[in-house]
Amino acid sequence: MPVTRGDWLSRALWVAGIAVFVFIYAPLLVVVLYSFHNSRIIAWPLQLGTLSWYGVLWHDRGMVDAVVASLKLALLAVVIALGVGVPGAFLLDRYDFPGKALYQRLVLLPLILPGIITGVSLLTFFTFIGLPLSAGFPLVPGWPVVLGHGTALVSVVVTQVFARLQRLDRFQEEASMDLYADAWRTFWHVTLPNIRTALLGAALLVFTLSLDEIAVTFFLIGRQNTIPLQIWGLLRRGITPEVNAISTIIFLVSVVVIVIWARLMHDPQGARA
Repeated sequence: MPVTRGDWLSRALWVAGIAVFVFIYAPLLVVVLYSFHNSRIIAWPLQLGTLSWYGVLWHDRGMVDAVVASLKLALLAVVIALGVGVPGAFLLDRYDFPGKALYQRLVLLPLILPGIITGVSLLTFFTFIGLPLSAGFPLVPGWPVVLGHGTALVSVVVTQVFARLQRLDRFQEEASMDLYADAWRTFWHVTLPNIRTALLGAALLVFTLSLDEIAVTFFLIGRQNTIPLQIWGLLRRGITPEVNAISTIIFLVSVVVIVIWARLMHDPQGARA
């Protein structure tokens, strides 16, 4: 049976799709494999079968401190992004005001601007108001870097929550008001249950993006390193299986968080809202 033009096109698309996946994920596979490499020298052939580099990470005090600092930084960034982004999403969804279209575009600016511009701008601002980069608590990067992460990622919360609010059935809120529920009870019992998956998804996404943020962190960090900066310091001595081990852990954590986020964003209850 002759091969038609449509068959050739279908095969070409399959080949292109496979090539894209290989191009994207082959480097990640190499990183994961070398984290089990039984030699400090990164070279072929692979000598798989060791977990010693994960043990090295566990006993690396600098890396442990960086992990703790990054986790606390990410959690604080989530709190700030939610605290600012959720009201911003409600403002966009519930009110009409002069310049609303411009506001809706400007709120996305932190996502569009290069991280280096955001970092330099925030560094200049904090220097202007006299806030030292080291101002913070023990094992927590200074408040400037916390505020920087929150500022850079608040757009994620605004876009996620606003998109869910746009699909929310407002008749449910009106019915609650008709039953003499005040605004707070309506929000708590009607609005919040319908947008909770968007809130959780946005929080997870902000957490993941904060963990691997390096441009803003580089300009605003005080004396404490975060995971990306700690890895950068290790790379200055060359690529080692220890770097591959921490990269593998970050990759796996990111995959888990993104999978949970994707499931939350496709939650049937949220989709009906």
